[in-house]
Amino acid sequence: MSESSDWAIPEKLQPRAESVGFDLNAALRSVVYLHAAIPEDAFTASVLGTERIGSGVVIRPDGLVLTIGYLITEAETLWLTAHDGTAVAAHPLAYDQATGLGLVYPLGRLSLPPLACGSAATCGVGSEVIVMSHGGVAHALTAKLVAKREFAGYWEYLLEEALFTAPAHPHWSGAALVGMDGKLLGIGSLFVQEPIDDQAEQANMFVPVDLLEPILEDLSSTGRPPRPARPWLGMYSTELQGHVFVGGLTDGGPAARAGVRVRDMILEVGDERVTTLAGLYRSIWRLGPVGTIVPLTLVRRGARVPVRIRTADRNDFLRKPQKH
Repeated sequence: MSESSDWAIPEKLQPRAESVGFDLNAALRSVVYLHAAIPEDAFTASVLGTERIGSGVVIRPDGLVLTIGYLITEAETLWLTAHDGTAVAAHPLAYDQATGLGLVYPLGRLSLPPLACGSAATCGVGSEVIVMSHGGVAHALTAKLVAKREFAGYWEYLLEEALFTAPAHPHWSGAALVGMDGKLLGIGSLFVQEPIDDQAEQANMFVPVDLLEPILEDLSSTGRPPRPARPWLGMYSTELQGHVFVGGLTDGGPAARAGVRVRDMILEVGDERVTTLAGLYRSIWRLGPVGTIVPLTLVRRGARVPVRIRTADRNDFLRKPQKH
């Protein structure tokens, strides 16, 4: 599968060089096309696919690229393509599960300008921003920051403050969220329905670039963040009307091995009642590091079912990138 370039953001929504206070063309050149191929037997292949395409942003003079991590996890081959069509092989350097950010190192010279990292703290709700995917100004969208709030993902993922923009960009994965000062504010992660003026509107969720600075040195040098992995259950959960239900399980994961079933309602973690996804994750993570036993009380067909799950490190289930 390949992505067609025969599309464009409507011209009235594209940013104009004369309307911004930075070099728009240079910023657009910093965004590259990313194409990853993943083995069919990889742990994430059935969920994320074996061919993943999106964008990445050059953030250092040596060509280091920041992207969203799910594009590159377990990648066997990886290519980056610049605005002028120059393509180079690349190495999936790191994927930080806690933030969702990923780093890619090009194995050839792209000679692209790095985009300076800013801070989402400088951009308030209602501010105008630009969403840039690879492909130049035709693939850039002028949008607004419509929300900054907590985000909990069904795959055991939690951000204290994610960024939400509208209108939605059609190619959000790894896209650059850029402020009107030309600095990088976030990396595109999801297409979502966001409540705006009491209506559900199509929007994008971005991971704030602020989360990168504390871990960048370790990620780029060792491939791992400077903190322990979060305990993982291998459980896909969903929140509905004040209850949390099991929507799916990872084959061979800790929850599946402990006897958790799809459609179970998660009532308690230890003695703590569970009503939200964020609450579920925080209760689990508070109990201790990877390897800790997590006692859950489930409700199955009206009956309370206690289970004990030994948490694992999700990274142990993933293929490791080959050294270059």
